[in-house]
Amino acid sequence: MNGDRGLRAHAPDLALAVAVGALLAIGGAIIPSQVVGTSDLLGYAATVVGALGLAVCRRAPVVALVVTSIGMLVYLLQWGATTSAAFPVLIAVFIAVQAGHRVPAIVTSAVFLGGSLAIALSSTTAPGTAPPVLRDIADRTGLLLGWFVAANVAGVVTRHRQAYLQQVEQRAIEAERTREETALRRAGEERLRIARELHDSLTHSISIIKVQSGVAVHLARKRGEEVPDALVAIQEASGEAMRELRATLEVLRVPGDETAGGGVDRIAELAERARSTGVPTDLEISGTPRALPSDVDRAVYRIVQESLTNITRHAGPATASIRVRYTPDGLVVQVDDDGQAKPGAAPTPGFGLTGMRERVAALGGRLQAEPRAGGGFSVRAEIPLPPPQQTDAQTGAQQAGAHLDRTGTRLDGTRQNGTRPHAPVGEGTA
Repeated sequence: MNGDRGLRAHAPDLALAVAVGALLAIGGAIIPSQVVGTSDLLGYAATVVGALGLAVCRRAPVVALVVTSIGMLVYLLQWGATTSAAFPVLIAVFIAVQAGHRVPAIVTSAVFLGGSLAIALSSTTAPGTAPPVLRDIADRTGLLLGWFVAANVAGVVTRHRQAYLQQVEQRAIEAERTREETALRRAGEERLRIARELHDSLTHSISIIKVQSGVAVHLARKRGEEVPDALVAIQEASGEAMRELRATLEVLRVPGDETAGGGVDRIAELAERARSTGVPTDLEISGTPRALPSDVDRAVYRIVQESLTNITRHAGPATASIRVRYTPDGLVVQVDDDGQAKPGAAPTPGFGLTGMRERVAALGGRLQAEPRAGGGFSVRAEIPLPPPQQTDAQTGAQQAGAHLDRTGTRLDGTRQNGTRPHAPVGEGTA
């Protein structure tokens, strides 16, 4: 794998070397040599050497400069002055300057120009071939000088452009990181502000309710009077509110800790609390229970909690039914009531329904909240789950068979007192 990646990385340089070497070899074969006493074999060898220099021009720019220049000077000695021999050297000079080797590139340019001029002036032409004209040699040298200057300048410009682009990219990355840090800092400050406000306002009020209700319950029992169910419900609800408020404050003060609060294992407590407020509530948990992700576990608890709160506040005299069903690919939560909602009436949007929709949507599921055909209201959430692991399923089944909550409801939907799992609304214990 690493060898394949290395070969692909050097493929452009190898292709350039092969192409330039082939063009020089074809030029040497087509154009007859104008120098006396030369060897075609040595000329082809010089072509190979110059091409090999280009093959390593990006990995070793200085080595490529030396090898390519020597090879092309030998090429000129064998086949006479020709401008095509300067092309490999120009490429090597450009890449060397681009890599930051400006001085070696300038020295190589000067050496090649001087060597090319010396070879053109000192070479002995073959019989029947006109000797080179000094003006032609000067023109050719001036042309090469312009090309080498252009190659050096182009290398410098390209290097500066690459450095500028890298700087711009780095600035963009730094700006994005700074924006993210600023956003996180502001979000953290806002979370702390909300936590302080909640602590200073709600905690005090709920504590007073909890203490006063506790005192009332204590005095009633001390006098031998029967404690009203509503007063006990207030005491329990205020204690639960304090616990959840503390959990919420912990979440606000410690970002990322979203596991505080209730889960599926505490839905039975919600059902019992609803019964204590005068809402007969039936609970059914069916399917094969398994470990749930913390966000799903918390969302199910909040959906049931908000649904029961809405029933208590808006449904009037009603009974409630909670159904939690595990499926192979998801979890279905449904809370129904037979209250005052009429079929076809659109539900009044509020923070509760909006929050439930947002929770379910964030988990990739869907939520339906609408009046029932026979009267009352229904909230149904379908939440997808990853495929269960065998060990998780076995563990969940064992826990379901062994655990009973304080209301006598098993996690598999059966009741200790014999009530059938699919009891109609209101048939459960009140």
